[in-house]
Amino acid sequence: MKLLPIRARNRTIDPGEVALHARNVHFDWQGTPLHWMADEPIASHVINALNLLLPEGERMFCQAFSEALPLVKDEKLREQMLGFIGQESMHAETHNGVLDQVLAAHGIDVEPYVRQMEYLFRKSLGSRERETVRAEFQELVERLGMIATLEHFFAFLGDWVLNADLERFGADPNVLDLFRWHGAEEVEHRFVAHDVAEYFDIGYVRRCALMLLVFPIFLALVVRGAKYLVRQDETLPDLGYPRLILRVFGAMWRGALPGIPSLLWSALSVFKPGYTPEAVGSTAQAVAYLAKSPAARALAS
Repeated sequence: MKLLPIRARNRTIDPGEVALHARNVHFDWQGTPLHWMADEPIASHVINALNLLLPEGERMFCQAFSEALPLVKDEKLREQMLGFIGQESMHAETHNGVLDQVLAAHGIDVEPYVRQMEYLFRKSLGSRERETVRAEFQELVERLGMIATLEHFFAFLGDWVLNADLERFGADPNVLDLFRWHGAEEVEHRFVAHDVAEYFDIGYVRRCALMLLVFPIFLALVVRGAKYLVRQDETLPDLGYPRLILRVFGAMWRGALPGIPSLLWSALSVFKPGYTPEAVGSTAQAVAYLAKSPAARALAS
């Protein structure tokens, strides 16, 4: 392992290092529509699929970082990791509330899909006892590298949702604030998982290999989650995957979802030698949104 300082940010764009902390937020989900973008029901379910994935995924992130903390001697990086854990824990619990109070309220049985995500993130990708300490350490390093890859996408999606004009599709302000609050914090802490991966010597080859593995799996899980939600939605036809994907492409073309070219370009950016997440969003924009987020201000006032 090598000690790395938290890198200096581009101060002409961002405000420099930000002390990460979990923000208490409050959402009132009473009366929240299932199609939270009224004009885009399929796009609503694609993004709703993240509510099925994120709670267990982010709990896995917190567990892996907690295991890595005793091995990190760089105090600045430890401080950022603790802030990251706090924010990810709050994200997991908040999205879990959507499962209970929005999806279930509209007759969506989330349990079968959630159980599968529990198995994926707790068993397949969770901490497991190995025969040697070295084997356990290598498994931890692989999980940290996977987290860095996923955090790249979450920062990309956070930047997208902060800048997308979803109001023109009739977006519910409460749900939109949920994803913009979460997205802003993903942009705010986008350096941390990358810096942890660098600290544990996850080099260029392994970073690229993880992107080739994680990118298609992540997209497949989101599409599968959307398919699951559409099938349970009595107001929509039960679309097969070909028709569903065509409808998803239509939503992308209209701007209700990030497009394939931008997703691919974002994935390919990590193959650049010397890659950092600096260009994935703006900390200044993220912090500005967090200062005005209705959910964050509800408990601050």
